[in-house]
Amino acid sequence: MLIRNQIFTGIIIFSCFVYGCGQNSKKEPARSEYYVAAYIWPSCHDEPMLREKLWPEGIGEWEVIQKGNPRYDGHYQPKEPLWGYEMDNDPEVVERWIDVATDHGVNVFIYDWYWYDEGPFLESALNDGFLKARNNEKMYFYVMWANHDVRKNYWNYHLYGDDTSILWDAAVDWKNYQIIVERVIRQYFHKPNYFKIDGQPVFAIFSIDKLMESFGGSVEETRNALDYFREEARKAGFPGVHFQLIPGGGSLRSAEAAKRTAERIEATGFNSVTMYNMGGMSEDYIVYGTNSIKIREQWDETLNIPFFPCTSVGWDDTPRFPQYGMKNTVHYNNTPESFATLLSKAKRYVDNHPNQPGLMTINAWNEWVEGSYLLPDMKYGFGYLEAVKDVMDGKYDRYIKNQ
Repeated sequence: MLIRNQIFTGIIIFSCFVYGCGQNSKKEPARSEYYVAAYIWPSCHDEPMLREKLWPEGIGEWEVIQKGNPRYDGHYQPKEPLWGYEMDNDPEVVERWIDVATDHGVNVFIYDWYWYDEGPFLESALNDGFLKARNNEKMYFYVMWANHDVRKNYWNYHLYGDDTSILWDAAVDWKNYQIIVERVIRQYFHKPNYFKIDGQPVFAIFSIDKLMESFGGSVEETRNALDYFREEARKAGFPGVHFQLIPGGGSLRSAEAAKRTAERIEATGFNSVTMYNMGGMSEDYIVYGTNSIKIREQWDETLNIPFFPCTSVGWDDTPRFPQYGMKNTVHYNNTPESFATLLSKAKRYVDNHPNQPGLMTINAWNEWVEGSYLLPDMKYGFGYLEAVKDVMDGKYDRYIKNQ
């Protein structure tokens, strides 16, 4: 649980390094050495655009999640939330989320955020849920622009069948980019609990390829776009913007390919990298975790900017794909205990990088349709949340010397 009024001098110094000391500390959550950030997939609510294009029943993606069906013996489908199929834009629901998150060591939410058809998409979960929750200042939040294309049958094959044509293209022109910049600064950056590094609001972006496509595929023009965002943030009173790239998953690359990727990331002006899924997916969670650590080490060795570790709960997106089966899911050794051991490795990585903020990411808070969620369900109860708490309370560090 975050503590508001008993901040030791050393933590105050650390907070100034991460957030800057010019903000109103009375309105901000107290600081912590570790920032445990869980992704929010904001699809489970009703919006006019959702009914029209994706989920006509008016319950958002719960429509697909509830239709999940077992593909093999012992396959846990459909996923059943402990608290039922609640709307993620209901502030009372999010108030409970915030309480349970902060009670178990999660103190940052990263909201997926979209811009399609020249306007925002899936924004209600953040605007009407989190920001209207009466206790939202107990924890930090920031935005990830999930700038990826969407094919028609990707989010609801029940509606579109085999139609794989593009429903939304995530590339934007300069006009829309400028609207995005103004909107994000105005709606979010000024919130006292918006997550900052060195006083700079963190703005995450999912796809560097789609970002560059928006600016003619040019590294120089892409960097100019990010610099424009930084300058607009300075005009609004901030020292700049901390741009974080959050690619999804992946696998080990050749040394040359990894170097080229790192050079492009740094040349376009990103300040840090983490991941949405930890990468290296395998049917066996322990193998999955081992692969992800190798991928993390490659990022760490290649980048000249901070890399923040990601830990995934698991993976099972069979409700989206009728052709998927056992080999497409993480099902062996996929338990809260295995997750805890892997999260403890991420925490150790943070400890071994004392010159960068203590941020680690978790996929995810509520990715029910992808089988990756911390929220309690009917199978594991609070098991995954208790795993986070155990790790952050030091249970896995007790016998390790030279902390």
